[in-house]
Amino acid sequence: MAIRVLLVDDQPLLRTGFRMILEAEQDLAVVGEAGDGLQALDQVRALQPDVVLMDIRMPRMDGVEATRQITGPERNGPAKVLVLTTFDLDEYVVEALKAGASGFLLKDAPAHELVQAIRVVAAGEAMLAPSITRRLLDKYAGHLPSGDEPVPDTLHTLTEREVEVLKLVARGLSNAEIAADLFVSETTVKTHVGHVLTKLGLRDRVQAAVYAYESGLVRPGAQ
Repeated sequence: MAIRVLLVDDQPLLRTGFRMILEAEQDLAVVGEAGDGLQALDQVRALQPDVVLMDIRMPRMDGVEATRQITGPERNGPAKVLVLTTFDLDEYVVEALKAGASGFLLKDAPAHELVQAIRVVAAGEAMLAPSITRRLLDKYAGHLPSGDEPVPDTLHTLTEREVEVLKLVARGLSNAEIAADLFVSETTVKTHVGHVLTKLGLRDRVQAAVYAYESGLVRPGAQ
């Protein structure tokens, strides 16, 4: 079945461009459009998309609040949110990720990256490009732990291999890339990621990445 996509952007011309790109793919279907966050909420309820391509800065309700309501505890449907931003150091990107977005992408990204990002997010993984994520975390490094703070007790519930996997998730690697890095199967990686999320009480890979940095397990710029 085709991945159902909702386009949310206050610029009609951009929505048209995204629609043309996505409808050229057999496994993607644009089911609707919205020009602001409030319209997006109505469309999500009515159309039940798999992925919402969400602009951040919009009138009436911005993309951060719309994301929070779409992915929050009262969510009505399976929609994942992929945030679009003009600037890779947009301060709202971090807030959108914390609100529940499954990742972010620059508006000027090549068409093939947009298509791949939607497929990745629809599959339940996070779209966290390592280079962009690292620049964002470097910018906010002053708000993150220095590394001298005590390690959270919850981190001790993880096995050594699960800690390794968490570090690689925080670097933005996909399951396939983690599998190659650790010389294990992709299925094994999925199992480890599932255990990490369950043990730490996290919703998804994005929250896992944020946890890894906020706990001091991973430092901005570290390999």
